[in-house]
Amino acid sequence: MKRRPELDAARGLMLVWMTLTHLPTRASAYANQTIGFVSSAEGFIFLSALFTGLIYFRLSEREGLAAMRRRLFTRTVRLYIYHALLLAFAFIVAVPIAARGNRPNLYYLLDFYFLAGAKRAIVDGALLIYRPPLLDILPMYILFLIMTPAVLAIGMKKGWKWVLAPSFCVWVFAQFGLREMAYGLASRMFGLQIPLNEMGAFDLWAWQFLWVLGLWFGVRWAKDDLPVQEWARKLLVPAAMVAPVLLVLRYAVGNGIELGIFEVCFDKWHLGVVRLVNFAALSVLLIRFPAVLRSISVRPLVMMGRASLQVFCAHLLFCFAGLTLMGNANMLSGPEQAIMLVATFAGLVLVAEAFAKDKSRGNRGALANSLAGLFASDRN
Repeated sequence: MKRRPELDAARGLMLVWMTLTHLPTRASAYANQTIGFVSSAEGFIFLSALFTGLIYFRLSEREGLAAMRRRLFTRTVRLYIYHALLLAFAFIVAVPIAARGNRPNLYYLLDFYFLAGAKRAIVDGALLIYRPPLLDILPMYILFLIMTPAVLAIGMKKGWKWVLAPSFCVWVFAQFGLREMAYGLASRMFGLQIPLNEMGAFDLWAWQFLWVLGLWFGVRWAKDDLPVQEWARKLLVPAAMVAPVLLVLRYAVGNGIELGIFEVCFDKWHLGVVRLVNFAALSVLLIRFPAVLRSISVRPLVMMGRASLQVFCAHLLFCFAGLTLMGNANMLSGPEQAIMLVATFAGLVLVAEAFAKDKSRGNRGALANSLAGLFASDRN
């Protein structure tokens, strides 16, 4: 199967959606879980895993498992460098601003730094233990990449049931407190002293299942064995029933309807079962009606999707800028919001364009072709 630009555009749309959710503007209230109990994070993680499975399975088929492991290691190191640079920006630039005491929203993001001290925060951040808000998706991505060579190797040698079944079981246990139990065990065995809430909002024990599913779909895509249209045709009726119901329920919660004991099933951070069902239902509808995805396959979104890592990192810088401009206010003023939105998306498009031009220049010459291939894999 050939790479489809609408999937790049979908990933670009996830980044736009994520940016609107994270920026301190009124758009955040409207962007947060707009189409049901689904956020941009689910789409971003799944699509990233999909392309990772596709690209690195093909690489292993051409050059062997050792080459696949080397390339994944290189990619993981590159992502770690991006993460380290973002942490350095937060600690060197944002911390002194937050320390003045007149920007509580920025201070809140980095409160562990001030409580534990610079040395602890830097060491724990470097070890991917301390994961501040907004800066917790990339460490999760890195940890998933670390486990990816083993997942792909087991799937290829033993069969995917030996990967999917354990991954699903871990997800089930995560719904019943596996993260808290693992944290308690690590605290006793290794003297872990960081509060659990400072280790990122995402429950990695749960979210790994979405990553593994994405890898599996990517491998099947690489083998030209991914009959998504057939699956979507069979599941169209239940998907068409589930998606609207959950959309209505999404806006009814808190307005006369409370989830009560069922709230865990809708929980974003633990990737509750309803979120998986909602994500699957929306995916079925998009696959069954591909014109929707094709309609968004405009150049800016496609470029942003292909340079997703760089665009993701850039959007965080704009988020920090927005929090800095807020000061003590709960929200940016009207004119500031408009300027922030225009400046942010203009900047993200420029970042995507810059990496697109870099790739284009890299297509000249044999050595440049090799480098372009390396950076192209980084954008996937």
